[in-house]
This record gives sequence, C-alpha cells and structure tokens, in this order.
Amino acid sequence: MATGSWQVPQGSMPLEFLPELDVPKAGPQRRWTILLRWLLLIPQFVVVWVLGVLAIPAVIVGWFGALFLGRLPEPIEEYLSGFVGWDTRVRASAMLLVDDYPPFAWRPEDYPVRVELRPGELNRLAVFFRLILMIPAAIVQSLVLSGWYAIAFVVWLIALILGRMPEPLFGATAATLRYAMRFGAYVLMLTPAYPKRLFGDDGLPPVAAARSATRPLILSGGAKALVVLFLVLGLVSGSVRAFVDDDNNGYYGLRAPRGSSTAPASPRQTSAATAANPLTAGSRP
Repeated sequence: MATGSWQVPQGSMPLEFLPELDVPKAGPQRRWTILLRWLLLIPQFVVVWVLGVLAIPAVIVGWFGALFLGRLPEPIEEYLSGFVGWDTRVRASAMLLVDDYPPFAWRPEDYPVRVELRPGELNRLAVFFRLILMIPAAIVQSLVLSGWYAIAFVVWLIALILGRMPEPLFGATAATLRYAMRFGAYVLMLTPAYPKRLFGDDGLPPVAAARSATRPLILSGGAKALVVLFLVLGLVSGSVRAFVDDDNNGYYGLRAPRGSSTAPASPRQTSAATAANPLTAGSRP
C-alpha cells in the first residue's frame, strides 16, 4: 500500500486516517542556504511542476477508477502519493522548516521531512462530489497559504538574522504546510479524511512519545495567533487583488477603442474563470 514516504503495514488501521507530516524540531540553519533558499530550489520547483502536470491526467483516470473500484487504482495511487511527498518536502524547504536540501528521489528514507499516507477504500458518493466537497477546505488552504506568502519576506529576514526559525513561527508554518498537504491528499483521493486541525492537535488523547516536532503538532498561543494572522492576511490580500483587478478592468474598459466589441470582465466572470481550475488554488513559491 502506497504512502508518501514509506510502506505502512496493513493491520490495525483506523477507519479514517488523517495524513501525517513529520518534521524535526526547529534547529540552527546555515545562513547562506537561507539567503539563497528559493534560488537553490529552482530545479526542485521545475520537477514539482512537471510532476504536477503529469498528475492531472492521473487524477482524471483515478477519479473514474475510484468510482468503479471504490479506491484508486494501485499505479495511480503510487504515483499520486509519491507526488504529494515530493511536493511537501520541497515546500518544507522553501518555507524554511528544514535546512537539508530535498533529494531528487521518489521516497527517500533518510530525509527528515516525511509524509505518511494510507490510501484505501473511498466513499463513491464523496468521490463523485469531490470538487464540491473540497470548496470549504480549498478556501481555508488558499487563505492560510496566501497569508504566509504575504509575509514570506519577513519570515525569511527573521530566519536569516537569527539563523533559525523561532518556535511560534515554526509551529504556525508547520501547521500551514500540514493543512496544505492534507488538502492535497484529499483532492487527489489519497484519503477519505477531510482536511482538519489547522490549529494543531490540542484535545487529542496523549501519546507516550512524540514521533517528531509535528506529530503530534502542539501549537503555542503565539503560533495559533500567527495562524490567525495568516488567515486574515490571506483574506486581505485576496480582497486587494480582487479590487485591483476590478479597477483595472474598469479602466481598460473605459479606454477600449470606439466600436470595439470587447467588454471588461465582470466580477462574476472573473470568479468563474478562477474556479474552473481548482489545481491553481493557493500560493506557491
């Protein structure tokens, strides 16, 4: 059975397993890698883009397969779970959660960032209405990621000065990445579990020993406040973009050549065009 990073034995699985993200605790990072982080990751961004393009037909075929079989066909399950793992490792590096460069490998065993997926049986009705069901989670994911990237320069500057991520910022960033990973796994039908627990794992039964800094993910008050800040900034930045787009449409509409049949796009048309491609939801480096 496929997972994002390793094989998980089939026994004693819960009915609904939330995809898990393992990230080591915040530690010192080399300042030169922080300084050049996104430049160094350009080859990885290209690979993730290519893998994402190839994932589109795989998802389409997998959707039909899940409707008939009640689960993803195994080859598609293997590919999509590997894609989610690769994408998450690159994002973790880009978001300054780890200093180690992500390897060019499908399922590296020794990389500190790991994704655990347990694909299995799917509800056919939930598969059929997946695009509709994912809308609330897509909105949350888009807001929190947009908010994080809105202050990405500030995050980068803090990490560069300190040589590490402060604990509250590390926790809020890890929570953002984990939610984005869970959303991606749900959209790609790698889990029946709806994305949840953006604000951490408070309230869950205590565990004997933590698997990593994010498993369980216990956020401090400061980290939770930062997650709220990301959501607010995502909402504000989205509103500003919508206002600017509408203003530009109105401006160019007034300046259109006389006799031209081209009309400025209405807000309803703009929203429809955005919703037509759900794979572009959220922000990427």
